[in-house]
Amino acid sequence: LSVGKRSFAMCALENTDSDIGLCGWILVIFSILLTLLTLPLSIWMCIKIVKEYERAIIFRLGRILRGGAKGPGLFFILPCTDSFINVDMRTITFDIPPQEVLTKDSVTVSVDGVVYYRVQNATLAVANITNADAATRLLAQTTLRNVLGTKNLAEILSDREEIAHSMQSTLDDATDDWGIKVERVEIKDVKLPQQLQRAMAAEAEATREARAKVIAAEGEMNASRALKEASLVIAESPSALQLRYLQTLNTIAAEKNSTIIFPLPIDMMQSFMKH
Repeated sequence: LSVGKRSFAMCALENTDSDIGLCGWILVIFSILLTLLTLPLSIWMCIKIVKEYERAIIFRLGRILRGGAKGPGLFFILPCTDSFINVDMRTITFDIPPQEVLTKDSVTVSVDGVVYYRVQNATLAVANITNADAATRLLAQTTLRNVLGTKNLAEILSDREEIAHSMQSTLDDATDDWGIKVERVEIKDVKLPQQLQRAMAAEAEATREARAKVIAAEGEMNASRALKEASLVIAESPSALQLRYLQTLNTIAAEKNSTIIFPLPIDMMQSFMKH
């Protein structure tokens, strides 16, 4: 038991910050003596356990102990002078609320997204900022508005990956001093005003109609060229016109029409007119 008390005292003294001053040292020594005198009952107040995905930041007389975060596993604290804060190191996901953004071309859109981040340095996340999670959420909202404000509507609708990468880089640089690592940013939805949606739909419909008219005109032009070439071929051979005439009659007869019109050559009519 004496060997255990001695090793426990040495461990506590080694972890004590050297800048706590004379009064701090007196309080630490008093806390160690009180803990040793109340063993083994006090051991249950000294032993703490953190999970695999957590880290513990230990404060001794208000100062962070040397060595940074503790864990995962078992660690010791002094009941009277030490306190600790657990920090979750797992990836955290949160939604960016819909933001009303005025684009570069003066169009108001509503955009939302999702951010994935994790605590990379537990000591910085505790010592440098009051609430790292709330600060990251607010920073993500302002960053989304700032990035989209430099883009026009066409870029927002077509370059979502580029916008998400730009946001991720900006957030990662801004939260580096907080011990936060922004892993990924995604743009979820871009909502347009109803009037703008109707205008874009009308524009798209007009574009499709214009394209259809152009295609139809090109078809008519190609058909006229083909008819011209066919007329030249038929003009070279009079029997070809007669074969075409018989083929047309065959097509009409196949449709089971009750009336069939037979065209007569003009030359035949002229011969009757002479008589």
